[in-house]
Amino acid sequence: MAASAISSCPSLPIAHRRPTRILGQQQLPTGRRWFSNNAEINRLQGRRRSRHHVASASTTDRPATVIGDMARGSQVTKTSSGHSDGELAARWREIHGSGNWEGLLDPIDPVLRAELIRYGEFAQATYDSFDYDRFSPYSGSCRYPAKTFFQDVGLAGVGYEVRRYLYATSNDLKFPNFGNPKHKSADDKLWSESGTFIGYVAVSTDEETARIGRRDIAVAWRGTITRLEWVADLTTNQKPLVEMGVPCPDPSVKVEMGFAELYTGKDVDCRFCRYSAREQALAEVRKLVELYHGRGEEVSVTVTGHSLGSALAMLNAFDIAETGANATPDDGSTAPVCVFSFAGPRVGNLSFRRRFERELGVRALRVVNVHDGVPKVPGAFFNEAAFPEPVLRAVDALGVGGVYTHLGVALELDHKASPFLKDTIDITCYHNLEAHLHLLDGFRGRGWGFEPRGRDPALVNKSTDFLRDEHTVPPVWYQAENKGMVRAEDGRWVLLPRHRDIDEHPEDTDHHLQRLGLTASS
Repeated sequence: MAASAISSCPSLPIAHRRPTRILGQQQLPTGRRWFSNNAEINRLQGRRRSRHHVASASTTDRPATVIGDMARGSQVTKTSSGHSDGELAARWREIHGSGNWEGLLDPIDPVLRAELIRYGEFAQATYDSFDYDRFSPYSGSCRYPAKTFFQDVGLAGVGYEVRRYLYATSNDLKFPNFGNPKHKSADDKLWSESGTFIGYVAVSTDEETARIGRRDIAVAWRGTITRLEWVADLTTNQKPLVEMGVPCPDPSVKVEMGFAELYTGKDVDCRFCRYSAREQALAEVRKLVELYHGRGEEVSVTVTGHSLGSALAMLNAFDIAETGANATPDDGSTAPVCVFSFAGPRVGNLSFRRRFERELGVRALRVVNVHDGVPKVPGAFFNEAAFPEPVLRAVDALGVGGVYTHLGVALELDHKASPFLKDTIDITCYHNLEAHLHLLDGFRGRGWGFEPRGRDPALVNKSTDFLRDEHTVPPVWYQAENKGMVRAEDGRWVLLPRHRDIDEHPEDTDHHLQRLGLTASS
């Protein structure tokens, strides 16, 4: 992405930008998993996740008092707006994009809105669980074990289980992701200097599957935080996808090289990144698709991500369909693939869009804030908003680099429509994922006003200073209690150790890659 817009990429504060803040939360021995300087928010935390509607008049009539009212009626940590029991099961293909969301966006369909917020929360969870404490030997990993992941990030009861964490690195970039080495030569290596937790693969539980009408495999990708990811954002040169290791019969299909490098990069000397993020995701999706198709179930694959994570989601969805990871040849079953992306940049050229949408049939719904600069790059000059498709195609045929176009359908939101948000020149606020989820919660349609449906606006200020001051929610309130420091038996304060093993790659990874016709990792 262009330098002018890249500063807005992270959803959470980055250590070198806000050195006094620690990202995310840390599991504490007292059982308190969240900390805030706001007593009301702290008191309300820990309630069971709620999806109910909050009846309210238009917020334009009472913007200064609605936060307290909504907090008393919904959980502070994470709350999806709207409940779709009995309706989603019958309509899931429509909500998943079978009709390209025609007639569902303006005014917005309440079932679609609830699903968008849910998958947005899945993407937000990748930030909330990321360990960016530069003093931690686990810096760059996920703070929580997979089996309790959703509970630990405040999404208990969401109805999904994490099956695999995804880790990423880059083929060509050999400098560390972090400001100082995390390990001494004499220490056992707890984590990687270059590998990072980049997302996860989850699957719906039996109970949730019955509610939503199919077995859903969700893949969530994290946005920009580390050094290698910033470099990936800034590497705007295009390269044929097939040259990046992704099989594609059309050599004219090109994508942004930095995104593809992060997606396909691996380090055979690193036990966490000896498989690329691509290989990890494809192997797990293939395994789950075969498992549930083999049981005679309907299956869907839903990929989500924010910012850089949106770009990785687009590449991953393309790849799943291109390699047939969503299909079971034995019985001819194919799971539909859909992307719900948030604040995403452009990823590839016109040929990439044609292959993605028309030939592979992947559906993509992009949620964007019209004032955010990230969705306007790369391709600041040659793009779908500046020139008609015949012109872009002619320029692309000449071999001129930098022709980019967005995929799928856009749902455009405007943060100025929310009476909760202040006027600010801080462009990171425009790009923030929690702000997008807040806008989704109150969006009804163009010209319909703003009516929040139950999601707590205080979440907007988890990592920003975007709420109006009269709401008395402190900025950047989301952090570990005492920044993870605990008092030891001898009275000294130390960083709380994490007594757990970081998950290794499943032993059947090579098997499932071979089933896809891919070369196993060496």
